Amino acid sequence: MSFPGLDLTNRIAVVIGATSGIGKAIALGLAEAGADVVPTGRRAKLATEAAREIEARGRRSLAMAADVTDSNSLQALADAVIKEFGQVDILVNAAGRTVRRPTLEVSDDEWNAIMDTNLTGMLRACRVFGRHMIERRYGRIINIGSLTSLVALHEVAAYGASKAGVAALTKSLAVEWAPHGVCVNAILPGVFRTALNEGLLDGTDRGRELLTRTPMRRFGQPEEVAGAAVFLASESAAFVTGHLLAVDGGFLASGVNQ
Repeated sequence: MSFPGLDLTNRIAVVIGATSGIGKAIALGLAEAGADVVPTGRRAKLATEAAREIEARGRRSLAMAADVTDSNSLQALADAVIKEFGQVDILVNAAGRTVRRPTLEVSDDEWNAIMDTNLTGMLRACRVFGRHMIERRYGRIINIGSLTSLVALHEVAAYGASKAGVAALTKSLAVEWAPHGVCVNAILPGVFRTALNEGLLDGTDRGRELLTRTPMRRFGQPEEVAGAAVFLASESAAFVTGHLLAVDGGFLASGVNQ
């Protein structure tokens, strides 16, 4: 039996939320593994910069903005990528937003905005690209969840509810779409210092507690998620679907750490 390995040559990937942080690290990681990658997000300038970084690695790309809160925007993205490259093999959903606030002070508008980006926006992208993958009878969808997909963190109830929804959505789509050759999995990053959360981590009691709860005693680096994404996107993961892969330095395994 030959081992299929992690080579993504000739695969076409779309990474939504790829203009910074974990999403960008995954986009670059997929390119390093051989894929042609379209990194996108709401801000056209940053999407263009990310596309140039993909091309600098010798891969094809396309500079185009997209907004997960707008189905038409996502459909336009899919149409443009398919027109340019003929197919989409890999979709990574990494767009996200959060705010820390006591739950009693979270307004309906704030709650709905977080849910609309983190969960409903992911559903929109999965529907648009999933339809294409089902027609081709091949696809790899990788959703970015969170530790809060499984455990609660203080005063981020909207974010936690959205990411718990990501876990459920991932499993549901995996079951529905497995007969059509589409694998749907999620990565649950541990504590990674990014522009999204640095204000919650740097020099705070929260940051210190998270480090105590993480057996490796450090925050993750965004590029450390890329290997998990390459695996799930590859033929080595052809029999993996509906799985929540934690990349967390041991956080979810930890109980008493000292």
